[in-house]
Amino acid sequence: MTDKKQQLLDQRYLKMADIWAQNSYCKRRKVGALLVKDKMIISDGYNGTPSGFENICEDENNKTKAYVLHAEANAITKVAKSGNNSLNATLYVTSSPCLECSKLIIQAGIKRVVFTENYRLEDGINLLKRANIEVRQVDPGNF
Repeated sequence: MTDKKQQLLDQRYLKMADIWAQNSYCKRRKVGALLVKDKMIISDGYNGTPSGFENICEDENNKTKAYVLHAEANAITKVAKSGNNSLNATLYVTSSPCLECSKLIIQAGIKRVVFTENYRLEDGINLLKRANIEVRQVDPGNF
């Protein structure tokens, strides 16, 4: 695939991840993720509480509850439940992964991560690069 075609696909999947983020009940920040393999979306996720919990992400002090799952973790665990796998897939996410999600990305065999916004810490991105996972940031102003 040409670089230009890949860039166009990256932009389109990131737009879709941004739309998916709107499903989140979190008030402070909404994040969406898509797992794509062989040009097919194999999983999706957004940040929120675990299944069966109330859809309230923040406590009375507006702090994110400790058990809120990140969009990447939701997408990875959802694909695991489906019987499919994420080996050599690309993860599109609206925020760069944190350290904990980066560990899951590595273990899930994801080969590429494409994101728009930077998370407040860079340790997740640094770990992905150390694991030789391709990391690409796309400016949302470019699409």
